[in-house]
Amino acid sequence: MHISKLTLVNYRNFANADFHFEKGVNTVIGENGSGKSNVLRALRLLLDDNMVRASRRLDAEDFHRGLGSWKGHWIIIGVEFQEVSQDEAIQALFIHGTGVGQPEGLVERATYNLIFRPNKQIRMNLAALDSSDFDGMNAILDQVTIDDYETVFTGRSTADFSDPQTYMRIVGDVENATFSNEIEFPEIGARIPGTLSITKEVSFTFIQALRDVVSEFYNNRTNPLLTLLKSKSGQIDQEQFQPIVERAQQMNAEIENLDDVRKVHEDIVETIHGAAGQTYSPSLLAIKSDLPDEADLLFQSLKLFVGEFDESHEGKIQELSLGGANLIFLTLKLLEFKYQHERQALANFLLIEEPEAHLHTHVQKTLFDRIGYEGAQIIYTTHSTHISEVSNISSVNIVGRNGTTCEAFQPSTGLTPEKIGNLQRYLDAVRSNLLFAKSVVLVEGDAEEILIPVMVKKVLGVSLDELGISLINIGSTGFTNVSVLFHQTRVRRRCAIITDLDAAFMNLEPQPDDSPDVVNYRAKLRRAQVSGAGRKASLDAHSAGNPWLQPFYAPHTFEVDFVACGNSEKVADSVDDVYSDPATRVTSIAELKSGDPAQFGKRVLTMANHEGKGWFAILLGKRIDERTTIPEYIRKAIIFAHGSFSTELMFSILKHRLAVNNQGWNPMPPVLHAFSQRLNEYRSGEIEFNAISEEARVALPDDQILAFLWDLA
Repeated sequence: MHISKLTLVNYRNFANADFHFEKGVNTVIGENGSGKSNVLRALRLLLDDNMVRASRRLDAEDFHRGLGSWKGHWIIIGVEFQEVSQDEAIQALFIHGTGVGQPEGLVERATYNLIFRPNKQIRMNLAALDSSDFDGMNAILDQVTIDDYETVFTGRSTADFSDPQTYMRIVGDVENATFSNEIEFPEIGARIPGTLSITKEVSFTFIQALRDVVSEFYNNRTNPLLTLLKSKSGQIDQEQFQPIVERAQQMNAEIENLDDVRKVHEDIVETIHGAAGQTYSPSLLAIKSDLPDEADLLFQSLKLFVGEFDESHEGKIQELSLGGANLIFLTLKLLEFKYQHERQALANFLLIEEPEAHLHTHVQKTLFDRIGYEGAQIIYTTHSTHISEVSNISSVNIVGRNGTTCEAFQPSTGLTPEKIGNLQRYLDAVRSNLLFAKSVVLVEGDAEEILIPVMVKKVLGVSLDELGISLINIGSTGFTNVSVLFHQTRVRRRCAIITDLDAAFMNLEPQPDDSPDVVNYRAKLRRAQVSGAGRKASLDAHSAGNPWLQPFYAPHTFEVDFVACGNSEKVADSVDDVYSDPATRVTSIAELKSGDPAQFGKRVLTMANHEGKGWFAILLGKRIDERTTIPEYIRKAIIFAHGSFSTELMFSILKHRLAVNNQGWNPMPPVLHAFSQRLNEYRSGEIEFNAISEEARVALPDDQILAFLWDLA
C-alpha cells in the first residue's frame, strides 16, 4: 500500500494543490518558503501517531492567508492510497473505515481525509440563509471563533475537493454569500469512528531537517540512540538481563556502605537533630545509590562515540563536524525506521526533511541513491540540485510560490516514457536547477550563457538571479526535449527559448568572381539558413497555444546580431585580443564598423571561430558596460520570462539608468533632477507606469531603456 495523492485545500501556503506520489522514493523540491515543510506536516497530521493531538487542534494560523477571512471556510487534507493489500485485517480496516470498494467487494483504493470545518450549528445557520444574504452571513460569521470549528476524519469519499466548484457546492460560496440548504454530503465520506485508527496500523517515521543534531543527542525525548535502545528493551531476554540487575543492586549496596558515605550520613543525622531536635527532624533519612537497574534507565546512560577521521580516537558527538553529526543522526533515524518496518505494519512510510544540510554533495547523492526499503514509501523534501539530479523525474513534485499562494507541479504529467527518459538523462546537477527556477531562459550556446547575464546586470542594474530567472545552456538546438516541462499540466513557469535563425547576412547568389572558398561559404550559409527556418517552424508549432513557453529568434546568430544592434565598438575593442598582425587588425576594425552585414557578419564570426565562441564571449564580456545595447530578441525574451515587473523593480531599473546618464555631471542637470523627483512619485504610487515612461522619454531621450519600457507598455 502506498500514498498516491495528497490534496491540500486552504492549508497554510496552499489554497488548492495536488501532490502525486509513486511507490518507492519520491522527492518534493522547491525554493525556501515554498511550503515543503507544510507538505510533510500535512501528511503527519493524517498518518503520524505523534501528531494525533495536533490534528485536532488546528487554529486560524493554519488557514491559507490568501483567503482574507478564514471564517466559514474549511481546511481539507486528503490522501489517497493505492494497491491496498487483500489481507483480511487490512481489508476490514478500509472497508469499515476509508476504503472505496471494488465491484467484487475488495478494496484496492482508499481515501482518508482530515476536514476542519464549522460545527453543525453554524453550518445549519448558514444553510438557512437566502442566496446573497450578506448581512445574514456576516452576522453569523462575525461571531465565529476557532472554538466553533471541529476536526473530523472521513473515509470512502468520492468528492474531488480540489475542484473549486465541488468545494463551493459543499462548503458554500462565501464570496457571494450563497450556501446549500443541505449540511451533510455523503460524497465527503463517512466519519471514521475513534475505535479505528490508521496511525496505529502503519509504520511512520519522520526525520526532521538536520539543523542542530548535537543537542538532539542530549535530549532524552529526541535522542535517536535512546529511541533505538528503548525499542529493543522490550525484546530483552529477562534471564539474560537478570545478572545485570543483580550487579547494579550489588553496586548500589557497596556504594551505600562505603565508610565515607556512612560517616556523612551519621553526621547529617546528628546535625539535623542538634539543629531541630528529635520532634521536628525527619523520621527517616538515608543516603542511597541510585544506579538504575531497569533497562530503560540503564540505556539513558549509554552514549555514542565516533572516530570520524582518527581510527585510534573515538570522540563524543559534539566533537564531530556538522556533517559527520548529521550523518550519524540520519543513520540512527533510518535504523529506527528499519526496526519499525520489520514489524509488518499495513504500510511503511518514511518522511525526510531536507537531508542535505551540512552534507557533502557526494554524500547527498549517494545517500539518496542508496536509501530504499522493500515495501516502504519514502518522501524527501529538498532544495538541493544534487539530490534532484538523482531523483526520478516521474517521482518528483515541484512546489513554488505564486504571489500569496504556493502551487504544486508534476513535471512528467502526460509525457511519454521516451520523453521522460530524455528528461531524466538531461537533468544533471547543473541543469536540474531549472526545476527550482521561478522562470527559465534556455539558450543554445556558451556565448549566450556568458554574455546575457553580464548584459542584463550592466544595463538593467539587476541580475538574472534578482529577477528570478535561471539561464540554462542546452548546448545544442534540441530545445523541445527540455521545454516540454513548461506547460499548464506540468510546470506552470514561464520559459523563453533563445535561438538563432541563422539567416544569411550576405547575398547567397553565386557571383562570377567567387573563389572556391567564397562558394563554400555561401553554401554553408545557405544550409544554415534552411536549418534555421526548419527549427523556427518546429519550435513555433511546439509552443503554439502554450502560454508558458515562447521562442525568440536572433535574425542571424548571436555574434552577428550583437554587432548589428549597435555594439560594433565593443567588438572592435576586442580585435587586439584576437589578432597580432597589424594589417589584420586594421582590416578587421574597418569591417566591424562598416555597417555592412556582409562585412561585419563574416568578420565577427571569423573572430569567434578563431578563438572559440566561449572564449571569445569571455573577451567580449570585459567590454560590456552600461551603454551596451541588448539585442531586441534577448530583451523581449527576458521580459517574457520574468512576466510583469513590479513598481519597486521598475524603480530600481530606472534609478540605475538615471545614474548611468548622470555620470560626469555635477551637479545633476535639471532635466535629470526633475526625473529623479518623478521617480520617487512613481515609487510612492502618485503616478502610473505610463506617466513615468513618458517622463523617461524626455529625461533619457537616447537611452536604450526606452525600448525596454516600450515592450512593457
